[in-house]
Amino acid sequence: MPVSTSRPSPKPSRKPTAKSGKPTAKSRKPLVYGAAIVAAAALFGYVSYRATAPDSAGSGSGSAAVADDTADPEAGVYPELAKLARRDAGDKLAQGRADAPVVLIEYADFKCGYCAKFARDTEPALVKKYVDNGTLRIEWRNFPIFGAESEAAARASWAAGQQGRFWQFHRAAYAEGAKEKGFGKDRLKALAQQAGVADLDRFQADADGAAAAAAVSKDQQQGYGIGATSTPSFLINGRPIAGAQPARTFTQAIEQAAERAKSTGGAGEDATAPTNPKGAAK
Repeated sequence: MPVSTSRPSPKPSRKPTAKSGKPTAKSRKPLVYGAAIVAAAALFGYVSYRATAPDSAGSGSGSAAVADDTADPEAGVYPELAKLARRDAGDKLAQGRADAPVVLIEYADFKCGYCAKFARDTEPALVKKYVDNGTLRIEWRNFPIFGAESEAAARASWAAGQQGRFWQFHRAAYAEGAKEKGFGKDRLKALAQQAGVADLDRFQADADGAAAAAAVSKDQQQGYGIGATSTPSFLINGRPIAGAQPARTFTQAIEQAAERAKSTGGAGEDATAPTNPKGAAK
C-alpha cells in the first residue's frame, strides 16, 4: 500500500490474494486463550472490518476502528488480552518500563505503509509524552503478512535487536521511501548498518537462524490467535485498536488505561512485573 503525502484514512493494511488482489484472512489456527479471547478475537475481526468499510457519508475516510472508543474506560477492554503483555525487562523489541501501568502491543509489518505512517507520525509523540515519563511501555510483535520480504525484514529486525539496535532498525526501515527500496538481503544489511548494528556478520547469521524464525513465528501466531488479520493492529491494556488511527485515539486509550490501572492499584494487568526504569534503547 503506497504511503500518501496527505493524511491517510484510518485503514489497516491487509494481505491481498495472489490472484484477486482482495483482502483475505490467513488460514491459521487460532491460539486457544479461553472463552474471553474467543469473544475478543471476534471483536478484533469486526474492528478490522470496520476500519476498511466506507463511512456513511461516502467519503471513503473509513469508520472508527477502536473497540468502543468512548468515555467509558471499561468499554471494549478485555483483561485476557491485557495478559498478552510480556513485561520482560530483557525484551529487546520493547521500550519503556516493564512495570509501566499501560502497555501498547503493536502487531505490524515493515512493508505496511500505514504501519510506517504510525511509526513516523504518531509513535514518536507517544514515546515523548508517555514512555519517557514511565506511563507507557511499547512492545513490538512482528506480524509479517506481505510475503517473503516481510518475513525477511521481521527476522532482520529481531537480529538487530540482539545487538540492542531494534528501534534504530525500526526507524530506518520505516523512514520515508524505505519500503519502496524493498527488503532484499543487501538492503536489510544496509539498514542494519544505518541502524548502527556493530557486528554485521553476526546480524546476518542471526537473521538467517532458527531463533529468529521461531521468534517471528511466535509473534505472528499470537496475532492470528487474537483475530488480527491486518496491520497495524494494537492492544492497549486489552483494548483492541485496528488501523492507523488519529493520534487522539491512542492518547485517549492510553489515558483511560492509565486511570484504570491507577484505580486498581496495579501496573497494568501485572503488578508483579519486573522493573526496567530506563527502558530499551530508542
